[in-house]
Amino acid sequence: MNARTAFDLIFRNARTRSAATPVDIGVSGGRIAAIEPRLACEAMEFDAGGRLVLPGFVDTHIHLDKACLLGRCGHDHGTVSQAIAAVAAMKRDFTVDDIYARGARVIERAVVHGTTHMRTHVEIDPRIGLRGFEAVKTLKRDYGWAIDLSICVFPQEGLTNDPGTEELLVEALHDGGEAIGGCPYMDTDPNAHIEKLFDLAQQFDVDVDLHLDFDLDPSWCHMEEVCRQTDRRNYHGRVAIGHASKLSAMPPDQLKAATERLAKAGVAVTVLPATDLYLMGRDATHNSPRGLTVAHRLVESGVLCSVATNNVLNPFTPFGDASLLRMANFYANVAHAGVSEFDACLDLVTDLPARLMNLRDYGIAVGNPADLIILDTDSGPNAIAELPDVLMGFKHGRQVFERRRPTLFPPQG
Repeated sequence: MNARTAFDLIFRNARTRSAATPVDIGVSGGRIAAIEPRLACEAMEFDAGGRLVLPGFVDTHIHLDKACLLGRCGHDHGTVSQAIAAVAAMKRDFTVDDIYARGARVIERAVVHGTTHMRTHVEIDPRIGLRGFEAVKTLKRDYGWAIDLSICVFPQEGLTNDPGTEELLVEALHDGGEAIGGCPYMDTDPNAHIEKLFDLAQQFDVDVDLHLDFDLDPSWCHMEEVCRQTDRRNYHGRVAIGHASKLSAMPPDQLKAATERLAKAGVAVTVLPATDLYLMGRDATHNSPRGLTVAHRLVESGVLCSVATNNVLNPFTPFGDASLLRMANFYANVAHAGVSEFDACLDLVTDLPARLMNLRDYGIAVGNPADLIILDTDSGPNAIAELPDVLMGFKHGRQVFERRRPTLFPPQG
């Protein structure tokens, strides 16, 4: 095969998570054409030097339209509703150009940190109209050379209680919205909110991705209604819930029942460590709860999970650099993951979120797009433990960035 195959590019000495020894990865026409030791072919080469090569990180939940707002308002927000109100007050004045510039700043950071796929949630309501949607559509087009951007349109401040919102959602779904989300806890009729979103999802044949159960009171939740609607619509594998911090507050028996329900319904869970930890438990005087759902344990029980960014530099999360590797490391630390679980934590920003987004051709396999990143380490567990630099990134076999390794200058003599 080597003698007959012409490659555009070969990654030499690449360490993958599935191979015991380094391999070569041959790329042709933007796709992976071969994965073998010592490919015999003349082509442009990148020597990975035994470093880890991954298929690129997948961010299932981020808000590009309201990123990078530090300095535009106060940031002493102690609750989810206060953060929502702070952004709601600002977004009336957002312009398409302003949203584009802030979103581009985050996308570029995400790209150089190794993200190759991203689902961004975009607010739609009469205050912001479709300005955020228009800006993000343009970002999707302009940065397609580096990242696949999927747009999830959603009403942040309610739906049944916010006249005009449904019509705007329909317009956005007609014009390229690829998923629909919502915030039932912000609606005066949460169940009607959920049902209407599922109606629209079926009408436009798009996935559902909700903000859900974002508090620490396990005595009630909207998860059951989401699972019920998923069963009713046969939407298994097409529904995700973000935050779900209530799961972190449930006693073992209740958590076991909830986990089994999610697994049976095929409803995925996205944990958002930076925001969940920042906003949950702030009213505690001592022994503050973490508010972080332990995703890799849910995975062991059959629930598809991911770890994602959510917000960057705004009232919900006044931190962030759009690095999913840093987020996975942060998650592993807070979730008390043992070294034997580090690979599972890396799965939460690679293979599992790719499944959540129903990406059919993700991964290092022959025939898949050559969306690859090279990390300055030699294994999956070390990627979580060391937080290594992401040295290079490629999209469809084309190099999109390079980060040079630091050089030390010891004194001479």
